[in-house]
Amino acid sequence: MVTKTARPIWKHPRFVPGIMYGLLVLIALLLVFFADWDKIQSNFLKPEIFRDMFPEVLTIAAKNTLIYTAVAFAAGFVLALVLALMKLSPIGPYRWFATSYIELFRGLPALVTIILVAFGLPIAFGWRIPFGTAGKAAVGLGLVAAAYMAETIRAGIQAVPRGQMEAARSLGMSAPTAMAYIVLPQAFRIIIPPLTNELVLLIKDTSLLFVVGTTPASKELTKFGRDFMTTTINATPLTVIALVYLMITLPMTSLVRQLEKRAAKGR
Repeated sequence: MVTKTARPIWKHPRFVPGIMYGLLVLIALLLVFFADWDKIQSNFLKPEIFRDMFPEVLTIAAKNTLIYTAVAFAAGFVLALVLALMKLSPIGPYRWFATSYIELFRGLPALVTIILVAFGLPIAFGWRIPFGTAGKAAVGLGLVAAAYMAETIRAGIQAVPRGQMEAARSLGMSAPTAMAYIVLPQAFRIIIPPLTNELVLLIKDTSLLFVVGTTPASKELTKFGRDFMTTTINATPLTVIALVYLMITLPMTSLVRQLEKRAAKGR
């Protein structure tokens, strides 16, 4: 008779998760009992500073953050679509240009690109980007976002079965028409979740626009919070803008999860 040996407790599938949850509970208890809550409240949660920051943190800073994100995403998306089609083109120079662009702007830090756009172009060519901070956001952040979105769009196009293009061509459609009306709509359904992720990243990258200089009416969330922190000599403004960022990004990340679930069910 073969006897079944008992499994050691550390090999039980619930052992490691149980240990992790236990550590989290222990850390939480240590924070509750040993943290200096008076200092935390006075430095990060001062009610009067909370009140002073409203409503401008929403009506000016959050609004500008969303505007800069929208213009950068729109500019980046249009450029990314062109780059993705160029990279899939049978024409060699198009592919080489698109590949070089994507590798260049994925390799450069976004902050360097923004500085080049905001200060390098005016110094080199004597030409300033119009529309103030919004224009610099559209160009600076749009150039960087396009490099990442182009690869996402290219992958989405290649994920569409090749037979779709062949069937459209057999019905007499030209290649550009088949791409526009048959392939791209299917590709976009695939890439909506990663594009939404890119939008969330752009929201946070608008914090880099502080380097271009802003007026009181054009401050985004991070610049608004930093200036308030300098004035009050307190870290509460950082808590406020962190909460506002979460108010914006958490619903979007939840949307991404829902879109990914729907896409998985569709597959």
